[in-house]
Amino acid sequence: MKVSGILSIKPGDVITAHPQQTIQEAIGILAARNIGALLIVDDVGKLVGILSERDIVRKAVMHKGVFDLPVAEVMTTHVVTALPQDDLMSVAHTMTEKRFRHMPILDSDGELIGMISIGDVLKAQRDKYRGEIDTLETQLMADED
Repeated sequence: MKVSGILSIKPGDVITAHPQQTIQEAIGILAARNIGALLIVDDVGKLVGILSERDIVRKAVMHKGVFDLPVAEVMTTHVVTALPQDDLMSVAHTMTEKRFRHMPILDSDGELIGMISIGDVLKAQRDKYRGEIDTLETQLMADED
């Protein structure tokens, strides 16, 4: 299965924030959307970072006024991305080995088109295996008749 398979069933909107927004504003978006990470884009929509709940917690330990900081001071700037044609097992391996749970997806022109989570990947794999099990069970029942 490819990343594009997950993107095809996810809602089309990509939730983003800007580097100059405050962490308080970003937390509001995370809470309102019930998500764990935000893609950070510049004024022309180019991906410049990612902000996760983990980033915020780590900064809060070191900085008491974290809520007033701009997103740019807390976000991760070295962002690992994937393409729609990438294999899901490869993406899952990268996410697991590098210990992150959200991966932005760019098209071949470098334009941001979505984000997947490790939960999306696991659900897709589970559904694939469930379909294979159902097929095998159906074949076994047909053979018994």
